Amino acid sequence: MKRRSFITKSAAATFGFQIVPSYVVRAKDGEQTPNNKVRLGVIGCGGQGGGDLNQMASECDVVALTDVDERRAADSFNKHPQAKRYVDFRKMFDEKADDLDAVLVATPDHTHYVAVMAALDAGKHVYCEKPLAHSVAEIRSMRKKALEQKVITQVGNQGNSSESIRVFCELIWGGAIGDVTQVNMGCDAFKDVYCQIRKKADFEQRPEVPKELNWNQWLGPAAERAYHPNYLPFSWRGYSAFGSGCIGDWICHVLDPTFMALDLDMPTAVTAEVKGYDPKTDFDFYPKGTKITYEFPAKGERPAVKVTWHDGDFSIPHPDDLEKERKMHGTGAAVIGTKGTITHGSHGAGGVRIVPEEKMKAFGRPEKKLERVPGGHYKGWLAMLRDGEQRGSSFEYGGAMSEVGLLGMIAIRFPGARLEWDEKAMKFTNNDEANKFVTPSYRGPWKFS
Repeated sequence: MKRRSFITKSAAATFGFQIVPSYVVRAKDGEQTPNNKVRLGVIGCGGQGGGDLNQMASECDVVALTDVDERRAADSFNKHPQAKRYVDFRKMFDEKADDLDAVLVATPDHTHYVAVMAALDAGKHVYCEKPLAHSVAEIRSMRKKALEQKVITQVGNQGNSSESIRVFCELIWGGAIGDVTQVNMGCDAFKDVYCQIRKKADFEQRPEVPKELNWNQWLGPAAERAYHPNYLPFSWRGYSAFGSGCIGDWICHVLDPTFMALDLDMPTAVTAEVKGYDPKTDFDFYPKGTKITYEFPAKGERPAVKVTWHDGDFSIPHPDDLEKERKMHGTGAAVIGTKGTITHGSHGAGGVRIVPEEKMKAFGRPEKKLERVPGGHYKGWLAMLRDGEQRGSSFEYGGAMSEVGLLGMIAIRFPGARLEWDEKAMKFTNNDEANKFVTPSYRGPWKFS
């Protein structure tokens, strides 16, 4: 489903949420069952995965739980004692594939692909946390497989199902700020998590692997390396071998409103500035600060748009239209048009406003053009499984946004260089070294295809 199709079909399609048939559409062959609950398998049920599961559990039969760390998974294990427990998701599919309708994947970024592809190969509907994968090539492969299998997919950018993202789109489409030409966005959260350079010396130590953790399975397809507690449970996001930095973690939340409203597609160029980072010696880490500029081409009647991401030691500039006494969102965006500016926070344009406030009051409430999503992002996905129609942040939509973030992750390795991107060829046309990061390198027995 094209992103514009998502927008234009939304009003009619979303009525499917309001009257839900008393069956679940089985992914593999369209078989219907009288059971109104989704038979769910979970890969990565601690941390974020545990939170996702809590949101879905009331409408699911939780059949299987998979996690490599018994400590992190303990809460989910205790809440769902009827579920079969696994360490290796491949064994889960060997034993439980016929008992599953859908799979939730909430592992670290570098193992999204292998887990999701196993689910897609088994013909299961999939909800996967953002970013969809750890490399552009992985995402393209996942998008292709999902379409081939005709399953219902959802990426975990929860704000995509919010009221505020729809209000933002309606403001833009209603001409509230004219034609958008510039967007300044970013994230100021968890700076010490995303930049781990200060911990370089720690890795001279070789602590023992905790008995509750299967380190080899946690590594998955990533290159062999010794265990260290600095990687777990959350800081892996700051290491390029496992995570996608601040931009990969947050861009699907912050870019989402602009991506939907402007139907952006892919950028044609990306340029990065960095602070506190040398790509020759710090390649395993994320910078202390990044400023990444994307060039999106004109499309239809919409002009070209420049989107600039800020994180760490780079802050989002204070918009000219925003009152001096008011602070700009630390995580969010300033969307600048030919007739004004809109600011918003994260997760679906939270706190969306035309600025200054007097312009918001003068414009008023925009005309409602998009139906809302009763129940929100998680239950919205489960509703799709029941009525058999793809909506929301599918792998096509959410995957494309994830690609934007991953292009930024490549750009930080070449600070100051303008990398020209050919979306269809899936390569940079002016930098062969950058192309080496488009496709992942897997260790055996894992394979990328």
